[in-house]
Amino acid sequence: MKKILILSCNTGEGHNSAARAIDGFLKAKNIECEVLDTLSIVGAAVSKSVSDLYLYSTRTNLFKYLYKIGGAVSDSIKTKSIIYAWNWMYSEKLLSYINSGGYDAVICVHLFPAEAMTSLKASGKTDIPAIFVMTDYTCIPFLDETSLDGYVIPHEHLIEEFAGCGIPREKLYPFGIPVDSRFLTSSPKSAARKEVAQTLIPGIPKEHNWFLVMTGSMGFGNTHGLINEITRQTGGNTETIVICGRNEDMLARIRKDNAGNPSVHPIGFTDKIPLLMDACDVLFTKPGGISSTEAIQKHIPLIHTAPIPGCETRNAEFFHYHGMSYSSTDMAQQVRTAIRLCKDTEYRNKMTCAQTANANPDTCKNIISLLEGAPLQVTSDANAAWLRNAML
Repeated sequence: MKKILILSCNTGEGHNSAARAIDGFLKAKNIECEVLDTLSIVGAAVSKSVSDLYLYSTRTNLFKYLYKIGGAVSDSIKTKSIIYAWNWMYSEKLLSYINSGGYDAVICVHLFPAEAMTSLKASGKTDIPAIFVMTDYTCIPFLDETSLDGYVIPHEHLIEEFAGCGIPREKLYPFGIPVDSRFLTSSPKSAARKEVAQTLIPGIPKEHNWFLVMTGSMGFGNTHGLINEITRQTGGNTETIVICGRNEDMLARIRKDNAGNPSVHPIGFTDKIPLLMDACDVLFTKPGGISSTEAIQKHIPLIHTAPIPGCETRNAEFFHYHGMSYSSTDMAQQVRTAIRLCKDTEYRNKMTCAQTANANPDTCKNIISLLEGAPLQVTSDANAAWLRNAML
């Protein structure tokens, strides 16, 4: 592959994180590539409007209802949906961008560009290799009306679900979800805590248990209630590091409400998440596909908090069922389980071993191998079984 175009959309940070992970891997291999916000082809105003709508829908009940409606429509319609038609409308502009850029392959990490590429390939306007990379642990509505050359899904145990939704079984590749290379290695906890104390949170007691609370790039969930519950159950003897993302209002409120609580440490958007995962004992996070995959690559005990209804609900179910996390909407139970994970070595090891067995550090490598037709490499237990069967 000489030049690859990675197509994303600004609806949540997960898709962009996956795109950047692939981009970083390619550039480290000296493969020319570009990450593009697909809707920017239509116009910056359109891209921002879609992003703002997504943000609004996740903070209300709108997203839950849209997801349910989308699933019902996707299951019942016999022709292409309005989603397909809308993405078809800018497909010629996308084709022009691909041709003028001299790209040899396309990787879609979002449904919208996958729909646009499907329309281009169906009309015979391009035969450029194009694959889709799933960023959640479930099949999303309308994916069945796409037709690309391959579909990278998070796990071998999801093959039946995707095949049942209409994706050809022979096009399914359970390679995992791509994450930044910084999540694929770990530092000793003592060294990580020393760096956190020197660079992020001066004076934080290193001898206490550390809980890391992540709210997503937009600051989602009842974080204030969780902080209060942690403080109540631990008596202030646990350090709670709260990542507020780009939600400045949440950051300001948490700082104000916990001005007299030295065990609470609110932080805005930061690129030090890999370091903080190494330093902390337990991670609390909503069940986003990317953040959850980052956590299991780091082998950090994981508590899934209340999800954004839709894909995140299925993510939480998948992780909990496979023993990779504890999932509950009951904050008191979340904190009790986190405390147990700190005290019960056997329980903690059982969870991190399940994470190791189901994580795949070779996702980006296999995505490129798939495009190039090169041999695949899978090291997770479940996906290694898939690869052995596929090669028979």
